[in-house]
Amino acid sequence: MALAWFLVRFITRGERNVVRRRMENGEPIDRATVDAIAKLLRISIIITAALAILQTMGYSISGVLAFGGIGGIGGIGGIGGIAVGYAAKDLLSNFFGGLMIYMDRPFDVGDWIRSPDKQIEGTVERIGWRMTMIRTFDKRPLYVPNAIFTTIAVENPSRMINRRIYETIGVRYDDVNKVNNIIENVKSMLRERSKIDTTQTLIVNLNKFAPSSLDFFVYTLTKTTDWVRFHEIKQDVMLKILEIIDANGAESAFPTSTLHLASGNLPPQIASS
Repeated sequence: MALAWFLVRFITRGERNVVRRRMENGEPIDRATVDAIAKLLRISIIITAALAILQTMGYSISGVLAFGGIGGIGGIGGIGGIAVGYAAKDLLSNFFGGLMIYMDRPFDVGDWIRSPDKQIEGTVERIGWRMTMIRTFDKRPLYVPNAIFTTIAVENPSRMINRRIYETIGVRYDDVNKVNNIIENVKSMLRERSKIDTTQTLIVNLNKFAPSSLDFFVYTLTKTTDWVRFHEIKQDVMLKILEIIDANGAESAFPTSTLHLASGNLPPQIASS
């Protein structure tokens, strides 16, 4: 037990020293991998020490490894092994789920993740062997068993290379002759914006005859992936589009209705007026 305690403390201190030295030297470090290796070594030492202690106390190691040794300890035979097996099912699935996270690296500590299959969204703060802690945007901690990540799809917006602006704008049918100029002006405006990634897809086209408007859509990508900065750029683009519409003597459309009445059917007081 003393040797096991010494080795566990030695590994923990070694993990801290590796991280500290690399940070002091300005070298890149993968904290998740260092943490995973250290945890695996500690678990191996603890399991080995536990088996050695059981062997010293006279229990069969082969029986313990087959979950049957519990029966020898408690006197309930193979039933104890079966009970432990069922009880350890979730623990093992979470353990291997955490192992897959460390190996496949779908996300790291500090990443913003979300799942379309579950109500999971937030920033990863800790990846453990049994569960992962996520801090939601309302600052509540969310503890997710690692086994969940083996059965759901996970999006990692932190690894995006661009953010998309995709908006539909409508102008009046009375301004049909100005639509082409508006679209060309919007395209030119987007190509001149330094914050827009012009190497990616850029589309501005009329695409719909709506009930009260001629709709054209804007599809482009920003260079930044920062959420706050993206919305500032998007706001600037949308305001510029409104300025272009106004500069062309057109107006943005809104829902309207036109009522046509035959003059022969009007009441006399209305017809005379």
